Amino acid sequence: MKFKDIKALASVQGPARSVSERLSRRCYSVEDMRKMAAKRLPGSIFDYIEGGGEDEVSLRRNRSSFDDWSFLPKWGSVENLDLRSTLLGGPVAMPLTLAPTGGTRLFHPDGESAVARAALEAGVPYGLAHLSTTTMERVSAAAPGLRRWFNIEPIADKVELQALLDRVAKAGYEALLVNVDCRAIGHRERDYRNGFTAPPSIKMKTVVEGALHPRWALGFLAHDAIAFPNLDAEIPEGQLSSTPDMWRTLLAGSYEPTDWDDIRDLRARWNGPIILKGIVNPNDAATAAEIGIDAIQVSNHGGRQLDHMASPLDVLPDIVDKTAGRVEIIVDGGIRRGSDIVKALALGADACSIGRPYLYGLAAASQAGVAHVLKLLAAEMTRTMMLLGVSTIQELRVEGRELIRHRSEANTCTIPTEIPLPNFPLPSWPTPI
Repeated sequence: MKFKDIKALASVQGPARSVSERLSRRCYSVEDMRKMAAKRLPGSIFDYIEGGGEDEVSLRRNRSSFDDWSFLPKWGSVENLDLRSTLLGGPVAMPLTLAPTGGTRLFHPDGESAVARAALEAGVPYGLAHLSTTTMERVSAAAPGLRRWFNIEPIADKVELQALLDRVAKAGYEALLVNVDCRAIGHRERDYRNGFTAPPSIKMKTVVEGALHPRWALGFLAHDAIAFPNLDAEIPEGQLSSTPDMWRTLLAGSYEPTDWDDIRDLRARWNGPIILKGIVNPNDAATAAEIGIDAIQVSNHGGRQLDHMASPLDVLPDIVDKTAGRVEIIVDGGIRRGSDIVKALALGADACSIGRPYLYGLAAASQAGVAHVLKLLAAEMTRTMMLLGVSTIQELRVEGRELIRHRSEANTCTIPTEIPLPNFPLPSWPTPI
């Protein structure tokens, strides 16, 4: 090849003109964003995102369960490929939601407001955690056109519950995400080793990590204290302040005995959609449908609660069969690729939800980082559907089970119960004397 030919093929990129452009050149997957977040955050803070309960078996199974399913593409024309769908009666640009995550401003000072703006830009709903670190009113102001959902725990005190619901409705949140998997806080050993206890303990390791990550440390120190202003009906005024009790709520939890009667009462009080988050038992899914719940989020809390728990994808087919279309189904846990979302939809889910992936984006580059993660997943979904041979989300959900196969099915063969004997002629023996 001549030099002029090489010169014609070569291109020299100028400097990136924006954070988004820089990310598009450096980060080609959620895993790339994860690595960037790991560099930006102190190890103990990154571990808070990454960690699971006890031996983290549930955490690992969430991811490996997707590897058990393989695609069976069909041949044919794919035209006008479209990721748009509907969820809880409203439009979504793709069948994805951003799950509630606690302590979000630990990872970037822009916190929940940056996540909300990125979700609005991408056209997907955002669930604000009850342990969020930005007031629900400020998040509403940051993204007024966003489909906002609010996450709560079941509350036994009905006066307290009604006051909180009034605040949520006034702030413009259309749906409730109700946790049903937090009767206790999982034993998260990474956090304990790092001093994430109730109240937190500052170790020399923590101080050194902060010094080695000055950008994070300056952002942490220059903004409001990490606090949880959405736990009750009172709207805080002025700068947020932190107390040991607040951290005890985040890290140790506070359980009030509640049951299905409390969920029925909540259904009667709230006029909008309700999603029960943390359902993995098909019988619970059926009960939710029977009492008028609009949707369930099949979830094991990202592997952070009960260890050795079934992964959401493992139980999804049974839940789809048990509910028979009476509730919408959202799946979270272990999703790192657009192809993971396609697999869940093929198995009957209406949408998926992510937590850690968008936190990687937030830690790496604030709103632009979250937006980049969502663009990656949308591009991967588009490519997967094109190669699979489907044009729309509806087509994927209708034909999905014919386009995907479990590892156990690949090794299944039919063995006849009766094996016929060959019809050989019998030899003629002389008559014995």
